[in-house]
Amino acid sequence: MPRSYQKTIYACFIGYIVQAIVNNFVPLLFLTFEKTYHIPLSQITILITANFLLQLLVDLLSAGFVDKIGYRTAILLAHIFSALGLLGLTILPEVFPTPFLGLLAAVAVYALGGGLIEVLISPIMEICPTDHKEKAMSLLHSFYCWGHVGVVLLSTVFFQVVGIEHWKLLTYLWMIIPLLNTLLFAKAPIAPVTDDGSPGLSMMQLLRNKTFWILMLMMVSAGASEQAVSQWASTFAEKGLGISKALGDLAGPMAFALLMGIARAFYGKYGDKIDLNRFMMGSCLLCLLSYLCISLSPSPLLSLVGCSLCGLSVGIMWPGSFSKAATSMRNGGTAMFALLALGGDLGCSGGPSLVGYVSSLTSDNLKMGILAAVVFPVLLLVGLFWIRNGKS
Repeated sequence: MPRSYQKTIYACFIGYIVQAIVNNFVPLLFLTFEKTYHIPLSQITILITANFLLQLLVDLLSAGFVDKIGYRTAILLAHIFSALGLLGLTILPEVFPTPFLGLLAAVAVYALGGGLIEVLISPIMEICPTDHKEKAMSLLHSFYCWGHVGVVLLSTVFFQVVGIEHWKLLTYLWMIIPLLNTLLFAKAPIAPVTDDGSPGLSMMQLLRNKTFWILMLMMVSAGASEQAVSQWASTFAEKGLGISKALGDLAGPMAFALLMGIARAFYGKYGDKIDLNRFMMGSCLLCLLSYLCISLSPSPLLSLVGCSLCGLSVGIMWPGSFSKAATSMRNGGTAMFALLALGGDLGCSGGPSLVGYVSSLTSDNLKMGILAAVVFPVLLLVGLFWIRNGKS
């Protein structure tokens, strides 16, 4: 690989850390928002849904404008929006008529950045001149997990040492990362998306491809399987299991992210020796088991173990599905990457939203909400069987 592209790879790694910040920092503050701004759980659910639905809209629209403005301009805008959205969290609740609308506006701004990052980082990494693309993709996605771990661990330490009432100061510190990565991407080389320099398949060509729809089902299920537990892990640990916030954040979302990162780094190291289909199928079964452990176990300790196992099980789902699409449809181009991100973010929105909705119907019982989410690893398993057997 040309040495100049090493800078691009580092920027991609940091880009997924930025994605982890915008997706996972605010969930640590859900109960703080509830107490400080008197926002009920139903409106907290709207913040999650709005984040991923707006990312989904960006995914859909980006197929039409990314090739026109160029990958570099788009990825720079992604990081700027991410930083501005974080800044908005600290300002807009006091500016808007209600704190909830202010938070919703801030979420909307960083969702624009998160959506663009999701569309752009994976293809930018994919087109770098590297060997063993599946391994590189899994390693790339592990940095989302390391970012998630860092967000939870450093935020928890900050809340304990400085105090959670100073969460705005921590938000300013997290802003530094997308701002610095903007400078790195401004100088990093970015290769053409396709081998011949063409935009690749059109959206209509992709939508007429039956295999593409199976890949979309897999991406939706992968995103939902991951975020259904991840987005609610902190709240579940505190409210559902009755433990402290610090312990809940460490034992819930941080353990989840750490094991998810280990799974991705493991495949990134040994992926050339492991059959991807079998690895993903085994992960689906483990995910199903972890959901049942979280929702049906009478022991708080076993439920927390289930949260951790869920992180281990979902590690390969997103990068594995993406790698299958990249190898199956090599001329998919920007439209394919955008639609796959659309499917993944649809799952990221639908998974935690289903958990929140079912929980509300059962008197805020998060265990029942998570039990309902078992449908997602089952659907991914079905998609893998279809792909493996060549049935479209």
